[in-house]
Amino acid sequence: MWIYEKKLQYPVRVDTTNPALAQMIIEQFGGADGELSAGIRYLTQRWTMPTNKAKAVLTDIGTEELAHWEIIGTVVWRLVKDASVDQIKGTPFEAHYVDHGKSPFPHNAAGVPFEAKYFNSKGDPIADIHEDMAAEEKARATYEWLINISDDPGVTDTLRFLRQREINHFQRFGETLGILHEELDRKRYY
Repeated sequence: MWIYEKKLQYPVRVDTTNPALAQMIIEQFGGADGELSAGIRYLTQRWTMPTNKAKAVLTDIGTEELAHWEIIGTVVWRLVKDASVDQIKGTPFEAHYVDHGKSPFPHNAAGVPFEAKYFNSKGDPIADIHEDMAAEEKARATYEWLINISDDPGVTDTLRFLRQREINHFQRFGETLGILHEELDRKRYY
């Protein structure tokens, strides 16, 4: 289906050790509006799409979201890999460390583990694409807020890239919605 290149879609540069920032960014690793939720949502919804073009868009974006999940995991790992226990103590990352060490684990910034209820496949193409557009906007907003709190220039650069991809995905889903309306609204002659 695809060829895996052993490199990230976007180069990740992390300039600091910052467990507190890692805990906030992990929201996009395992939160309701994060990359894992989006990837699974789109790859699940693709089967009920009535056009090959819509299926292709969901497959492409779903696969890209999994690449973004890899990027977020890399950012989180690099923010904590060199952190001493003393640097972790007293930070929001401390509870994560007690349960998972420094390994990224899919949960949100508050520590709530990833749940399947974070994504949906309704089986109605119009409803699903509207949900997808909303998901992209929520992810874009989360990236905005993460950019606002990031004090690491390399991390901020990566977050800006990911924010822009959310905007692009929203636009592609908007185009797909138009294609679906054309397909579902056209008269059929048998």
